[in-house]
This record gives sequence, C-alpha cells and structure tokens, in this order.
Amino acid sequence: MKRSIPLVTGLLFALVLLAGSVEATALTTVRIASGFNRPVYLTYAPGDSTRLFVVEQQTGRIRIIKNDSVLTRSFLDISSLISVSSERGLLCMAFHPDFLDSAYFYVNYTNASGALTLARFTVSPDPDSADRGSEAILLTIPEPEANHNGGTLLFGPNDGYLYLGVGDGGGGGDQHGTIGNGQDSTTLLGSILRLDVNGGSPYAIPPSNPFVGRSGSDEIWAYGLRNPWRMSFDRANGELYIADVGQDSWEEIDYQPASSSGGENYGWRLMEGLHCYNPPTNCDPGGPVYPVTDYSHANGCAITGGYVYRGCHIPDLRGTYFYGDYCSGRIWSFRYDGATMTDSMERTAELAPGNGMSIDNISSFGEDIEGELYILDLADGEIYKIVPAEPVTSDCGQLGCCDTPGDANDDAAVNISDPTFIINYIFKEGPPPACDAEADCNVDCRINIGDAVNLISFIFRSGPPPACSDCI
Repeated sequence: MKRSIPLVTGLLFALVLLAGSVEATALTTVRIASGFNRPVYLTYAPGDSTRLFVVEQQTGRIRIIKNDSVLTRSFLDISSLISVSSERGLLCMAFHPDFLDSAYFYVNYTNASGALTLARFTVSPDPDSADRGSEAILLTIPEPEANHNGGTLLFGPNDGYLYLGVGDGGGGGDQHGTIGNGQDSTTLLGSILRLDVNGGSPYAIPPSNPFVGRSGSDEIWAYGLRNPWRMSFDRANGELYIADVGQDSWEEIDYQPASSSGGENYGWRLMEGLHCYNPPTNCDPGGPVYPVTDYSHANGCAITGGYVYRGCHIPDLRGTYFYGDYCSGRIWSFRYDGATMTDSMERTAELAPGNGMSIDNISSFGEDIEGELYILDLADGEIYKIVPAEPVTSDCGQLGCCDTPGDANDDAAVNISDPTFIINYIFKEGPPPACDAEADCNVDCRINIGDAVNLISFIFRSGPPPACSDCI
C-alpha cells in the first residue's frame, strides 16, 4: 500500500493528541473464548487480523480462534511427539516474519525423552491447517529435570533473529554443575538464545552474538536466568521484557534495552530477584543486571510476563507493561523508560470479568495484530481480552495507529525518532512512483525521497506540506 506525504499530517495530528493530558481509562476484561485444554500462549500470524492461534500445553495442539469462533479442527497436533507433565508439553509458537511468503512457523516442546526441542513447520495449502509431516528439528537441548523448561519463542522486531528462552534445567536451587547452569555460559540452559534461522541449516549463529569468538556458547544472547517462562518485545522500540520465575521467595521482571549488544547476566543463582540466593550474602561479584522490579511470595508464587500495550483502542494505556502471577491471579502494570519505573499499580480488581467468571491461573498474556492484549487462564481454559470499561474515543482510524487491519502491526509501532523506520512505514511496498501525476507532486517533486533526513524534515517542519497546486 503506497502512502503520499500529505497523509502524514494524520500522524502529526495523532502525535498532538497523544501529547496532551488524558485521564486514565478504566479497564475490564471480557471472555472471548473458552473450552481450551491448558492454554499457554496466544499469538497472531503476520498480516492476519481474522485469526488468533492458541497453544495447548498437554494436548500438543495449536487451535485457531477465527472471526471470534474457535475452530473444531486443530491447526497443528503433535501430541505424539511430546512428553507431558506440569511443566512439559507444547510450550510456544512463533510465526516467521516473512510468513506470508515462507509459510514457516516455529514451535518448541519437550520431546519423548524430555529434551527441549525447537522445530519448524510449514502451513499446508489449507491456511487453517499445518503440514504435520513438514517438521524440521533445528535444536534439541537435553533437560536434566522435568521442570524449568522456559518456553518463549520470539522473532526480534529489529533484527529478525529468533529468540528462545531456556530454563536452568530444573530441580531446586540450580544444583547442576559447580556454579549452576544459570551462571555457566558454556551451557545453553538458563539462557536466552539468539539464532539466525535464515542464514544456515539448521540455523546460523548471528556474528554479533556476545560469546562468538570467546569462551561461552555461541547461541547465547543473555544468561543468568532460572525459568524465563514468558518474555516479549515492545513492538514500538524493540525493548525486551523477561519474566523470570523465582525459587522460594522472589519473582522478577528483567529488561534489556533495544540498543543492547547482548551478554547480560541476570543474576541467577547468585541472586533471586534483588536478593542474594547462593551465596546467601555477598552474592554480587559485580556484573549482574538487576531486575526492573520484583515481588515476594506474599503476592504469588510464579510470575507470568506480559506485554507493553501498543494498541489503539485505549490510547492513554500505550507504553504500559502488564504482568501477572500464575498462583494468585494478581495482575500489575507499570511504565519503564529504561531507567525509571513509574505508574506501578495493581489491576487485579479492575480486570476482574465479573458475572460469575474469574481469572485464576494466569499462564500467559497474548497480543493480537493491533496490539490489543489478552489473558490466558490455564485451569479454566479461558481467554480474556483487556478492554475499556466504558466506550472511549480511540484513534484507530488515524494514520499511525491501525488505520487498516493489515497495517496494524506496523502502524501501532511507528517510531518517529528513526528516519529509516518512518521511511519504511510510509512506503512499505517500495518507493513511491515517479512524479507522473499531479496528485504525486507533493511526494515526488518537492522532496528527495532517498534522503531520510530530508524527508523527516519535510514531514515534521513547522507547518503542513503544501497543497499540490503549490508545487506543480
């Protein structure tokens, strides 16, 4: 879809609106689907505003919510491949960024021997069904215990690499090896891995990974993690939020800026949250990255990470990170600018659905193509959507936020501080046409579209672009 520069005034208008003070919107949740068997993840396919994909842990199935109805037939069923326990099974899925062309998607599961397995599948000619026989195994990681498998799969929005969160191997207190798997950068356990699934078979190592050329496993992007069950990128800027499940006392949210070159040590087993674990005192030798926040087991027992809201139905909520606790069902949110956390609050009562329904065991949050957020209840098999408690004026029709369903994942994420990004945003399908019509003149005759800085200056100068008649 081509865009002309005069349309960008809509983006400027949206920015002016957002700059003003807005009263906080009251929230609630509505149940959008039920009847799932231990749902643990929800996501969408690139360019697809009609379907949501739900991962069921112990059935080994991926199911589809299509146009608000749950399809009877599974998108994928790998029940014969998985081992099952309270923490084993089918854990996550991620669509390739070029899914519309490649038809690839990726899953991770615990195989029959309990090893964490990363595999690629292809969608069949029927878009609501995957080709079960297309499996290509990319990586298998033996697990010494049945728990702490990690689970999240994500493609980085800024680099296109595949990120995989891996637990420390299980048991209690990370007793494997002399220093624990979390602090051992030579094992893939207790880490976040970063893989180039386009550059080799079964994958290539990104040359910028932090342990390339020095001691440590080349696949590792960050380490010092106990069980990074759910993590997510902020689609607006590429910042990474990691919820790491704690041991006996503390749960934590870790953070990685988009500018990171990797190699962060998030502290486990030296530390649990902001507190010493092993050793119980003098645990920080210098170097671990402290959590953004932690909470004690007085508030729950297993953290579930969520997302930074970037939807358009609740404008004042943008930039707010949501997370919860599996055991207590409590939900919190905050904003983080890379240095300071603000607006930290509990939202459990506010997000209670009412009408005899409740959100009890939060296994995951989910995000759709428009950046709207969902909450998954494991035990009850239900999925809830976070919505305004009362109708609000959204900016979903304005350029810069979900102006059409197919654009939503780009428009809600536009980064106006990055000239290259906004060039791609405006001219997603290639450069605009030559100036062969009067309607094109503002775009093609007045500016040098190959010069990102010039274009940004043109868009964000003191006034709107001239009328077309002014530049013919």
